[in-house]
Amino acid sequence: MSNEDTKKLRTSYSSSSDETYIEVVTTQIALEKDHEIQYRTCSWQKTAALLFSEYISLAIMSFPYSYAVLGLIPGVLVTIGVAATVQYTSHILWKFCLKHPEIQSVCDIGQMLFWGSKWAWRATAVMFILNNTFIQGTSLHCIVGAKLLNTLSNSAMCTIAFSAITAVVCFICSLPRTLAQLSSLGILSAVTMGIAALLAVIFAAVQDHPFGYIEGKPPTVTLFPAKGMSAFLNITYTFVGQITLPSFISEMKNPKDFPKALWAVTIAEVAVFTVTGAVIYHYTGNEYVTSPAFGSLQPVFKKIAFSFAIPAIIFLGALYASVTARFVFFRMFENSRHRHSNTFVGWAAWSGIIGLSWIVAFVIAEVIPFFSDMLSVMSSLFDCWFGFIFWGMAYLTLYPGQAKWASPLRSFETLINYSLILLGIFVLGPGVYVSVQSIIDSYKANTVGSAFSCLSNAL
Repeated sequence: MSNEDTKKLRTSYSSSSDETYIEVVTTQIALEKDHEIQYRTCSWQKTAALLFSEYISLAIMSFPYSYAVLGLIPGVLVTIGVAATVQYTSHILWKFCLKHPEIQSVCDIGQMLFWGSKWAWRATAVMFILNNTFIQGTSLHCIVGAKLLNTLSNSAMCTIAFSAITAVVCFICSLPRTLAQLSSLGILSAVTMGIAALLAVIFAAVQDHPFGYIEGKPPTVTLFPAKGMSAFLNITYTFVGQITLPSFISEMKNPKDFPKALWAVTIAEVAVFTVTGAVIYHYTGNEYVTSPAFGSLQPVFKKIAFSFAIPAIIFLGALYASVTARFVFFRMFENSRHRHSNTFVGWAAWSGIIGLSWIVAFVIAEVIPFFSDMLSVMSSLFDCWFGFIFWGMAYLTLYPGQAKWASPLRSFETLINYSLILLGIFVLGPGVYVSVQSIIDSYKANTVGSAFSCLSNAL
């Protein structure tokens, strides 16, 4: 797309009418018609596949532990409440993207929400890249990939080597240039992770007792314990994935179909998260539950179920790397043919950005000895914005002035969005405190490892 074409499109963004929206998206698609690489090619079904792969992930297996901390009933209620909040904020995000079809990433939204400030765009970009890179490094990728390989192989190699192998495989899977191409892998990822969760539920029910069982000390289940800030944050972080949604919407052929994909994944994730968390917690209890819950299974069952999580570990890392690389690549070649053509320069730059992101992810995962707690700190700092504050502000932008108080229902919704902003501030404050305190406690307990350690992290 040339500079002139881009300027022509942007002149019509001040209007939010359906005609303007349709005209802009149609023009964007028409401008790509003769391009070798076309980006606005995602149907809502392919977008749903991307959403399923993002949410139906290894994070499912942390829910039994969260339920053990929160209690079964509060845990289920928090799951449903957070899911409803994320579904609603994602709907607001979608409406904001419809009003501004030029949006390519969450960084563009950050700039718009803060009065067009370039500094807001830069600050959002830093949070965006750091958030994605830290996720690549740990929660589902380098570190957890090493954990899986150590578990399946009985710690046959140095953990650093397993982490590096995971990063290389994820790099290869990150290479497709469009999200439509990645969506096929997303289907495989979501299906196999669903099988892994189902097997874990079945094995937890049929095994004689959980792994590590102590004779005479059966599993116990609590319903209403009076603690659980860290567990609440864990569930919140699992659901907060809106950071990628503007990138998904920007590549849809018809962004108006996005709610179909959103409702499909919301219903599925609530069912899968709740059933997996509740059933496994029921059979493993407070005494034997682990995170991820595969560790509560007997060795053979653990290896069988955990092995089905391989595609999810690889693909979700590839998805976050691709979203980050797309952001950087589009900035480098905003009005260049390399952006939409199979040129050597274009593919070399794309591969280089992907490779660099995985090298950085691998290094920081190995250098920081308290990486999981560090990820919690980063999540508290970033997810408060990308999960709550941004979308409360987006709503206030969609309904400026007296429009937000135009009717009793609109006024009620306005109060909800002010509450979302306050919830984001709450996640920021206590979230950072709990995460930093966990780091301090780990040092006091002398449980912090060393950088670049070969020590096995198998379940």
